[in-house]
Amino acid sequence: MKKLFLLFSLAVLIAGASSAQTASKPIYYAISFPNAVHHEAEITMTIAQFPGPIHLRMSRSSAGRYATHEFGKNVYNVKAANVDGTPLEVKQIEGDIYEVKEHGDVIKVSYTLFANWTDGTYASIDPSHAHLNMPATFMWVEGADKRPLKFEFDDLDKYGWKVATQLKHEGSNIYSAPDMQYMMDSPTELSAFKETSWDVVNTDGKTERINLTIHSTDDQGVVDNFGKMVQKVVLEEKAVFGELPTYDYGEYTFLDDVYPTNAGDGMEHRNSTCIVDVAEKVAGNEVDLLSTFAHEYFHSWNVKRIRPKSLEPFNFTHANMSNELWFAEGFTQYYGELLLVRAGFHTPEEYTQVVGGLVNAVLKTPGAAHYPAVDASRKSVYTDAGVSIDPPNYGNTFLSYYYYGGAIALALDLRLRSDFNLTLDDYMRTVWLARGKMMKPYTVDDLQTDLAKLTKKPKFAESFFNQYIYGLDKNNYEALLAKAGFVLRKAAPGKVWSGLPTQAIRGRSGQAIAMPGTGYAIIANTVQGTPFYKAGIDAGDVLLKADGKDLTDAASFAKVIADKKPGDKITINYKNRTGAHTTTVTLEENPYLEVVTTEKVGSQLTADQTTFRNNWLSSKVK
Repeated sequence: MKKLFLLFSLAVLIAGASSAQTASKPIYYAISFPNAVHHEAEITMTIAQFPGPIHLRMSRSSAGRYATHEFGKNVYNVKAANVDGTPLEVKQIEGDIYEVKEHGDVIKVSYTLFANWTDGTYASIDPSHAHLNMPATFMWVEGADKRPLKFEFDDLDKYGWKVATQLKHEGSNIYSAPDMQYMMDSPTELSAFKETSWDVVNTDGKTERINLTIHSTDDQGVVDNFGKMVQKVVLEEKAVFGELPTYDYGEYTFLDDVYPTNAGDGMEHRNSTCIVDVAEKVAGNEVDLLSTFAHEYFHSWNVKRIRPKSLEPFNFTHANMSNELWFAEGFTQYYGELLLVRAGFHTPEEYTQVVGGLVNAVLKTPGAAHYPAVDASRKSVYTDAGVSIDPPNYGNTFLSYYYYGGAIALALDLRLRSDFNLTLDDYMRTVWLARGKMMKPYTVDDLQTDLAKLTKKPKFAESFFNQYIYGLDKNNYEALLAKAGFVLRKAAPGKVWSGLPTQAIRGRSGQAIAMPGTGYAIIANTVQGTPFYKAGIDAGDVLLKADGKDLTDAASFAKVIADKKPGDKITINYKNRTGAHTTTVTLEENPYLEVVTTEKVGSQLTADQTTFRNNWLSSKVK
């Protein structure tokens, strides 16, 4: 990763930034909310003992997010003055960079922040809360990233708010961070949240406090009960690694915001996680909400401490590209769902749906067929909630590293159990002890080295990585799952398939597209290997007739093929900018797979299958 100070010349770096780094004076932020009803905050920075021009900027990326985001667009009214009130010239030299050339020993910078998007990446302000992701909220000083920082959260009494954050509480409404990297990794929720906490005695005998804060309409009893459910997940995750991380200040905090109009998200941080749920309330939705909790908490080991070298240190000036997200996110995806089974919140039969999704993703998508896992990881700079206007071709070129890596983790777990009398838990502990606990960033090659060390079979590790990480080979999921008494089979044998969804064809806005009276418009790209792709139909075409019957919407097309069989041909009349056309679509059998238990197909588990399944899916908490 490049250094943060990309805009400085070498001379300025040497003459200015280095001396600024050694200064002990913290940068002081005060944030108030006089216009919260219109989603605005007023922020003041106090900067002391910074020689030379000061460059202030907003971030363009966020901890835990890998694509570029333009946070600077929501900042305005930027002003600066010396400590005596003398105004200073502020020059906007780029969209998100402001320069103060001439200034005294202490200056104050003020600006207005607009924030109205509640998720893990942006910020949101209204009279109910201030939901603050730090890169979306606070300007920072180039060249001062090692300075300590202090934060004053004002208007708490005015709105009846409390403070939930991993920042260090210094007293009253003052909090601190040792440096910019820690600050950027410290989401903060100001609201009338409810809280429950519990202590976990770690393997080293020290106690770690786990806090659950929930901003919702639920009563305290619901929050307390949900906390007990989250505690089960925490203990299952501790069992995977053998210990909890040592959290800074001895605490880890879940910051959960629950409201129907939220954007939804889960974003991991070093000693906390920001979870945004799209629900009326927690009550009645507990098990559904736990999935995000399980995933994000696993990140307190895997990605926040077992850290890809490509993300260390995190660069807040641009997108951060990594080859390792199939492991950092994908293995976390696998464990997030697996541990809900171990904790007793899902049955093995329910878990087959999750497993089936992973297998279909890696075996039945063009992205996995043509691009390896490391390539999927690199595409994160565009796909991780990245914003673009023109439609991409991701349906044919990309498989999410969450599912790609999750499927790899599933196969590796089953292979370690089958061939080595080991488990993926053993592998995660090996990586944790070699990398994460020591905060030693890793590369893909390091992960291969650790697998070789665990199995004592370097050739196996080399082959596995060459085939499934760097290469396009796929594991034999049917044989592997059979060992646990799971059956991989066709999901809809003999059922016809066209390659177009029959419920809705969705445009880039996510809305179903139909043009009543003029046909059925295709907005999204068709997918390689599907009958419609093979027939040459794609985005921009408007389907007029199928087998002579008028098409107006998804239901009309579904009706045409309802009595068809695989191999049947249908004539499609369609139009586009080149005129009217006719083509033939050959329907196929539905290619997708499902995973079911051996019991569901009428067979009995063998003793070996029973032992294998129990060892895999049963609780590991002692």
